[in-house]
Amino acid sequence: MRRLPAAALACVLVLLACLSAGSPAAHAAMADLALAGETSAPLTRLPRQVQVLQDVHYGGHAHQRFDVYLPQGEQTLRDAPVIFMVHGGAWRTGDKAMSAVVLNKVARWVPKGFVLISTNYRLLPDADPLEQAWDVAQALSTAQAKAASWGASRHKFILMGHSAGAHLVALINASPVLATGLGATPWLGTVSLDSACLDVTATMDGPHLRLYDRAFGRDPGFWQAVSPLHQMAKGAAPLLAVCSSRRQSACLQAEAYRRKAQGMGVRAQVLPQDLSHGDINARLGEAGAYTDAVERFIGSLDASVAPLLARPRSKPPAQAAQAGSESASSRQAEGATPVQRLKARVKALTSANPSK
Repeated sequence: MRRLPAAALACVLVLLACLSAGSPAAHAAMADLALAGETSAPLTRLPRQVQVLQDVHYGGHAHQRFDVYLPQGEQTLRDAPVIFMVHGGAWRTGDKAMSAVVLNKVARWVPKGFVLISTNYRLLPDADPLEQAWDVAQALSTAQAKAASWGASRHKFILMGHSAGAHLVALINASPVLATGLGATPWLGTVSLDSACLDVTATMDGPHLRLYDRAFGRDPGFWQAVSPLHQMAKGAAPLLAVCSSRRQSACLQAEAYRRKAQGMGVRAQVLPQDLSHGDINARLGEAGAYTDAVERFIGSLDASVAPLLARPRSKPPAQAAQAGSESASSRQAEGATPVQRLKARVKALTSANPSK
């Protein structure tokens, strides 16, 4: 196994020292890392009754690929609904195969008769957020064109994204021409999982993390062009904005989006959750009130979807149980101080990467 890079370990130890001293810069850096998110391990074992088609191309760039998760075995799909998932990572990192992005969602919905697609897209600095939205839109158009070959319906797509990915699907949902102009068929609705930003102008005009400067730059015109709140058009599909009540700005922006949407005759709902930014992604699909609330929204989008959601869930796979254990450990860590959390992270990294 690979040794933890010395430079990376040194940076972590310096950050730990700064946190111990109460450095505001270090605490800001930790917040930066927390929102950047998508650091879970890749999915290495599929849940039971699931198969995957990996790296379906929708463009020439190495990141212009998506994975398709399908039921395996005797179940035959016909006009199945599709959950189209977009990962986060501060518009700069992340991957379609991260376990937090797909594991619980695939284990929950694919055995019920859904298809789940998880897409990559070009990242900073190769593509800015608007170009990333175009990538997601092109992936959507390509997936819809192929949907029938998987037993799915191009008319029953549900967009979903987390963090930066939630910003991208919310932007496409607010301004559907971004996708329909590339040949996409209108979709049923969108689930935004703790969007990194719904009102880009408000974010950039106020105190904000450095990752937003790297993504959105200094041009107010560009801020508006990539702001879901500012780009919202009449006729947009329904949107559910899940927001972490631990991030005040997330729920405030979600409420502002809902108010504007209602004024334009667009259906929008806000679902605050007392979960961390990362757990809003990773825990969706686990049995409980949170997943139930998201499913009520999904089931309301089309009469054919609700009966699938009512199907009993298959027994969770061993990996899901292991992931649940890791998630429980993560939730315990959330009650710790930043210093304690970072010490635990250093320990985990050094344990997982011993020298040969």
